[in-house]
Amino acid sequence: MLEGTRCGLSKVTCKVKRLGGGFGGKESRSCLLAVPAVVAAQKLRKVVRFQMDRDVDQVTSGQRHSFLGKYKLAVNRKTYELVAADIRLYSNGGCSLDLSQPVLNRAMFHCTNACSIPNVRVRGRICKTNIPSNTAFRGFGGPQGMFVAEVMYDHAARELGIRREEIHNCNLAGAGMKNFFNYPYGEAMPLQRMWSQLMVSSDFAARMTTIEEYNSKNRYLKRGISAVPTIFGISFTATFLNQSGALVHIHKDGTVLVSHGGIEMGQGLNTKIAAVAAHLMDIPIDAVYISETNTDKVANTTATAASCGTDLNGAAVHAACDQLLERLAPFLKDARAKFNGGAGPSTDAERQEALAKAASSAWLARVNLSANGFYKTPIRGVNFNQKGVNEFDGEPFLYYAAGVCATEVQVDCLTGDVTVLRTDIVHDVGKTLNGAIDIGQVEGAFAQGLGLFLMEEVVFNKKGQLMSKGPGMYKIPGVGDVPHDFRVRLAEEVEGGHPRVYGSKAVGEPPVFLGCSALFAVKEAITSARRDHAQETGTKLGSEFFRFDAPATCEKVRMACLDSLNPTGKRSEWHARA
Repeated sequence: MLEGTRCGLSKVTCKVKRLGGGFGGKESRSCLLAVPAVVAAQKLRKVVRFQMDRDVDQVTSGQRHSFLGKYKLAVNRKTYELVAADIRLYSNGGCSLDLSQPVLNRAMFHCTNACSIPNVRVRGRICKTNIPSNTAFRGFGGPQGMFVAEVMYDHAARELGIRREEIHNCNLAGAGMKNFFNYPYGEAMPLQRMWSQLMVSSDFAARMTTIEEYNSKNRYLKRGISAVPTIFGISFTATFLNQSGALVHIHKDGTVLVSHGGIEMGQGLNTKIAAVAAHLMDIPIDAVYISETNTDKVANTTATAASCGTDLNGAAVHAACDQLLERLAPFLKDARAKFNGGAGPSTDAERQEALAKAASSAWLARVNLSANGFYKTPIRGVNFNQKGVNEFDGEPFLYYAAGVCATEVQVDCLTGDVTVLRTDIVHDVGKTLNGAIDIGQVEGAFAQGLGLFLMEEVVFNKKGQLMSKGPGMYKIPGVGDVPHDFRVRLAEEVEGGHPRVYGSKAVGEPPVFLGCSALFAVKEAITSARRDHAQETGTKLGSEFFRFDAPATCEKVRMACLDSLNPTGKRSEWHARA
């Protein structure tokens, strides 16, 4: 800022057309690039572009938050019903707070995942360490909390001599049930129906039998199958962020220009927003143009995050369109009456022409053809400072998005190599605005989940320096890592979606945790190898619970498969990481 001048946000304009992928990393850590760029621009009076090499980016931008979970779980031995849980979560925040607090909040909200437990105590702590500050990533703490929950259920199932899926059969959240902070799941919770559909469509029981036969004939190639559910609360846990604005113009040729506060980053946000506006205005979608996000059109925007982009900005566009339709009502009535003998327009071209005639008439009558829409999510939020309260008091989410997934894998016990053979997913997106986009989001989220739970191990040295900062040490999912047989289906016409966006539901983050099904399938395959070793040696290391941290890298898988080279499994603890 120049000395002697006044400056404020009103003199700063931010424009973003689109991003090449977001996934959380650009939510706050973009400030690291913005500050040196703006200083250079101010000093040199030139346009400045700042670009970091990949290894520098990885070192400075932060990572997902790693978590350590400790738990006690009470289960009814006869009915398998979950009775109570006491959970402690420790989050590695790094050297500064950044977004660690809301990440921990999200993890705590999801530490029972999709099961209803009537009595829960959860305590969370952020740990300050000597590594770069960790930050946002797709899922935002939800997958970490859910993983702790699934490990609890796996531990209980092995103690009871049953499969983890049996725990879910008896405890999945449904209509009329409440989660641990006394917040209702909603009457439209489709999870139990989706779980039953998955068990049938994936032929789960028959494939378990086939896998057992295969494993009995193979000592060092093992297969496993596992299923996991997930629910993800949709809203920012920081309640003040649940707001959005939009500016909509109708032009005299029947086209519509929309500016909103969201950022298009490959998730199909602009396509869905255009669909909302086109449906409301009764015009073809190609007559709607989405302008770049610009703070001189829509000011005080919030982050496009928490999977709320379509919900918040679509609802704001809906509010603006409602105002315009109210002003245009008499003009539209007259314009539409001139088509097809009063029956109204029947083709896309006629619908756009009708809007054009109405807009022209309204303009001649000096009617405002621009409207500003605003929306805030109708929840009261959460008071995180409440003390001395035995029951949680708050309303953190507008609704839940749910999904279920079954994955079959093959494990090479001598190398630790994992091949994902088949994945079946049923996911709840409400009444979809665009099925192709939603299926793509589910597939992409699952692939990222595979990276989170099978491959992407972050390694630091004792000084807190990141060592896994390139493709040589940091492995991400590739084409060969996706399931050989990948079946994704959207749950049909589920109620309970966002009321201002035609009943659709958020889809960005909820499916990420479904990738965890691969980790538990790997664990089932390892269990078979450990049983074989127990039979060969006469030891007791067989079906009992064993610690198996995420990500399940080749090294961890190999060391967990007991054999003559690794008879105790102790070496697997070398790479233990929660």
